[in-house]
Amino acid sequence: MKKLLLTLSILVSANAIEIKQMPIEFGEKRVLLTKEYIKNSYGLEVEDINITPKIIVIHHTASDDLKESFDRFKPEILLQDRKDITKAGSLNVSAHFLVDFDGTIYSMMPETYMARHVIGLNLSSIGIENVGGNKKALTKEQLEANIKLVEYLKEKYKTIKYLIGHYEYTNGENHPLFLEKDKNYRTIKHDPDMNFMESLRSNFPDLRPLK
Repeated sequence: MKKLLLTLSILVSANAIEIKQMPIEFGEKRVLLTKEYIKNSYGLEVEDINITPKIIVIHHTASDDLKESFDRFKPEILLQDRKDITKAGSLNVSAHFLVDFDGTIYSMMPETYMARHVIGLNLSSIGIENVGGNKKALTKEQLEANIKLVEYLKEKYKTIKYLIGHYEYTNGENHPLFLEKDKNYRTIKHDPDMNFMESLRSNFPDLRPLK
């Protein structure tokens, strides 16, 4: 009995996850801009901005500072230096989670609201941003936090079947979940580090890449 209780305790501890709140601005303006984005990019008229999560997309922020990374996502309106994606609308980029170098996980918005974080796949994906990727590489603590977070999400949302790095999003252009109408609207992405992504993916053989 003691051995069984010890095993159960280890399992509970392994699956334990702490998520802190660091909300971005999400008022009526952002909701309206999200609906406009869905209409313009996907050709869909929607009553709300809820998603059914089917994909988890891993990113890095290309900033080595937590506050600086968060401040990029916080405003509702797209920042002026993002001219590479202005054509798709003025909705600011965001993600559902932000993971700091020490592995601290922050929730920035509701998990089932659409975030603008990946071309073509926003309406079916949850985005996880990792601080770093500029001069500092992502850390072991971030990898461990991502493993816990992906495990938490796939257990919570049984609809999740795919796990991809941001750099892989164009592999799914012919997949039914890829909804972007403008075939010329693409950006080249390199995040996260490929080794980081492969280490993460090795823990989830049941979650497929998108092809």
